Amino acid sequence: MPVVHFEIIGAGPAKLRDYYGELFGWEFGVGDASSEKVSQPGTYGFVDGSTTGEGTGINGGIGGGRGHRPQVLFYVGVPDVEAALRKAESLGGRRLMGPEPESGGDFAVGRFADPEGNVIGVAGPSGRTQG
Repeated sequence: MPVVHFEIIGAGPAKLRDYYGELFGWEFGVGDASSEKVSQPGTYGFVDGSTTGEGTGINGGIGGGRGHRPQVLFYVGVPDVEAALRKAESLGGRRLMGPEPESGGDFAVGRFADPEGNVIGVAGPSGRTQG
């Protein structure tokens, strides 16, 4: 399964956007993340991978805000976020988040820690039905 998204999360998302924008020439569309657990509303900077380098990069984002710990994540595209999180747990990992949003929408994200504590994201259909 492919890596489909990256995130750089920290307490000061605007400063991080300035830093990485200057460093790599990235341009951001700022808005909301899929969930407040990912980033404070209105602070998530989305990077369109088709506009970076040769147009072959993956999509990404810089977000966070007050209460978010610094981390760098990558997200693997999966056919069902809930099923992927359950499988990660069955193999010795630990669910940290998700599927988010919890509303049962079409697209969701989740995060888990592997047996060594590394945090990995999964993205795709939520696997939860709307109720």
